[in-house]
Formats: sequence, structure tokens, C-alpha cells
Amino acid sequence: MSYTGKNFPSLSVNAMNEMGDTFKINVFEKAVKERKKILLFWYPKDFTFVCPTELHAFQEALPEFEMRNTILIGASCDTPEVHFAWLNTAKDNGGIEGVTYDILADSNRNLSSILGILDIQKVEYDLDLKSHLITGDNVTYRATYLIDEDGLVFHESVNHMPLGRNANDFIRLIDAYTHVQEKGEVCPANWEKGDEAMKADREGVAQYLSNH
Repeated sequence: MSYTGKNFPSLSVNAMNEMGDTFKINVFEKAVKERKKILLFWYPKDFTFVCPTELHAFQEALPEFEMRNTILIGASCDTPEVHFAWLNTAKDNGGIEGVTYDILADSNRNLSSILGILDIQKVEYDLDLKSHLITGDNVTYRATYLIDEDGLVFHESVNHMPLGRNANDFIRLIDAYTHVQEKGEVCPANWEKGDEAMKADREGVAQYLSNH
């Protein structure tokens, strides 16, 4: 199910911070109560390969997100304890030491199941075992959600496991959405902060296309 244009699911999930504290985060409520945008990015597993490169890349871009009134939250299906072990593993040993934003620990897979982002290729019932068996790792794809100050999802995307993300792509989308919020204009293809936007009517698109 796509959540773009809808409220993000209101569900409290375990999380871990750099200090080793386990607590609950409700992403929807956090956006609304703190009046901030949220970038929530899911990755498959701790202690893997593409994943730490993404977490460090988002950490490097953290000041840019904070300048845009945006909270950064990572997420996977690992437990809080595994997150903390990874947070205490040095970068040059494949770890994420130095990451300061919170990381959801959706180990019961409640939120990722609601979002429909788990790698479950098929489910079959085994008559001998009298149980349903899953084909697939049952971990999340590289899904990303941008959520506004009212808890509304204004962007979602899902990458397959081998494809790492670029934090700048999401900075551009946040800039565009903020422009829409503040100016009431819409942002055309390839729009970047400072570019000309346009009115969402026939005259507006005609004028924009005549200028470009």
C-alpha cells in the first residue's frame, strides 16, 4: 500500500540512540507534536555492506536536514541491542560509530509489515510441518519516507537491496515541498532551490514552458 498523500501510520516502535537508551518513537506523533518534517529511511540489516555507507552518508548530511526543520531517523528490523553494538563498532571496521540520530528497532516487524516493505517473496503452507513458511529474508528493502509537520507522507520510495541512496536527492525534495508550502506554487521537473517555480494553472505552465 502506498502512503503518499496519506498520514503515516501512528504506531510506537522501539528505538535506540547513540547513548544506548531504548525508548519508543511514534513517527507520526513526533512530526505533529514537534512541528517538524521527518525523513525516515529503512535499510535491510546491521553489520552488512551497503547499509553502513548509507548511515554515514545521512549522518554527514544531518546539518543540512536540521537547517530544513527535518528530523532524521534510521530503521531496520534488528533489535535495539544489535543497533547499539553496531553503533559501538568503528567506521573502519564496518561499523556506524559516530551516527547520532535515532534508529528504529522494528524487530517484531509491525510497522514494516503495515508499510509493506518486507522482502517476502511468497508464503506457502507446509502440510507436514503444519506451518506457513516464508521465502525471502523478511527484512526491509531500502524504503524512504518524507513526512510533513502534519504527519502526511509527501514522498516515498523503495530501492532494492544493492542500491544505495543519495541524501542530496531527499534534500532537494524537502526544498521543493517547503517551497510549495510557503509559496503556493508547484515545482516543475528538475527544480532545485532558487529555481523558478510556477502556478498550477494553464497560464502558469504556458509561461513556464515559454521561458524554458
